[in-house]
Amino acid sequence: MNAISRVDMSAHPLRIALYQPDIPGNTGTILRLAACLGLGVDIIEPAGFDLSDKNLKRAGMDYIASVTLTRHVNWDRFEEARLTQGRLVLASTKAAEPYTRFRFLPGDTLLFGRESAGVPDYVHDKADGRIIIPMVEGQRSLNVAMSVAMIAGEAIRQMSI
Repeated sequence: MNAISRVDMSAHPLRIALYQPDIPGNTGTILRLAACLGLGVDIIEPAGFDLSDKNLKRAGMDYIASVTLTRHVNWDRFEEARLTQGRLVLASTKAAEPYTRFRFLPGDTLLFGRESAGVPDYVHDKADGRIIIPMVEGQRSLNVAMSVAMIAGEAIRQMSI
């Protein structure tokens, strides 16, 4: 039995936003995940690498061509573009609400910060919801691509029941 089901996710009402990503391999992995799940992706620049980077392409393989990707030159342009969209849900180590207890809704944009620094306070303050992945005490954070997979998976699960 195949553990991966083939379903039409092309109209999935969920987006992933990456705030000034630092590592091309992580971004490529996230783009590949988004392509496979039918999720749109927003990249809020400046990125810490050239978005044509070979590491980004290697991690994303040929899946990158299948992603609905929107690049925003800065935070303000991202905010302008999403005014008519749903909530902004920030994954943050400063949050208190576990992602598994948060109620995701169609139209949500899941925002993930820079690998090196997260998001600045003014971005944190704009979020409609702030969630955390509970971890063992003393550990700082998970890889951002792993975090995106976990949280997007939970959001999709909730919207599927």
